[in-house]
Formats: sequence, C-alpha cells, structure tokens
Amino acid sequence: MRIAVGSDHAGYRLKQLLADHLSGLGHQVDDLGTHSEATVDYPEFGAAVGRAVTAGEAELGVCACGTGIGISIAANKIDGVRAAVVHDATTARLARAHNHANVVCMGGRIVGDEVAIDAMDTFLTTEPVGGRHQKRIDEIAELEAR
Repeated sequence: MRIAVGSDHAGYRLKQLLADHLSGLGHQVDDLGTHSEATVDYPEFGAAVGRAVTAGEAELGVCACGTGIGISIAANKIDGVRAAVVHDATTARLARAHNHANVVCMGGRIVGDEVAIDAMDTFLTTEPVGGRHQKRIDEIAELEAR
C-alpha cells in the first residue's frame, strides 16, 4: 500500500517511527515532511498529506504533531479527507471502521511508541463498514459539496 506521511517538528520523531514501521511492513511510504525537529507550522504538512490521499497518490495518510489535533484540522480542510485523531488501537479501529477515516493523526507528545505502532497496525487492518455508518459518511460528503 502507498501511504503518505507528514508532521511538524513536534510530531517528527513519531512520524519517523511510524514511517520506518510501515516500510518494514512492505508499504511504500511517501514522506512529505518535515525532515527535522526544526520548528515549522503544521498546516502545510497536514494539507500535503490530505492532497496526496485525495489525488490518489496515496491510499492512506499518516500525520503527527504535538497532539495530533492541529494537523488533523489542517488535513480535514481538504475535501475528501476524513482525518481522525487517535490515541490507541480502539480509537484507530473505530475511526477507520465507523468514520471511514483515510488519514490517521497522532500526537508525538501524547502517544507512546508501542501504543502508536499498535494503533497504526489496527488502522491499517480495519476495513470501513457500511450500514448505518455509510449514511453518515454520505452526509459528510454532502457538507463538502456545499
């Protein structure tokens, strides 16, 4: 699978950890930056990951900042992105299954390494489910069309 990753300086170490893990699983990882812990602004990197996903350049996206919140807000400004902040395997599973999240966001200052890897693996192996959840996904798409 092709996966776009991006972070700001506060999420850089976590992004690197997850990118290395994903590569080790055989995924093609496109690192859209940042490439150091030098201070940068997260909107650029959240938007870049979102654009890569919606353009079909990546099947899924992974973002990290200090909390995961700011970069998720930026990614969600791109039509078609459903970025979710997750803190563990349970929130990763529900974000993917119920909300059809296509970008997962985590906080480098919030989530520990083992928990982040577990959440990442869960996100990757969970399939979006339809049923009552599809109606809500369709309603979100209608909001983007307005």
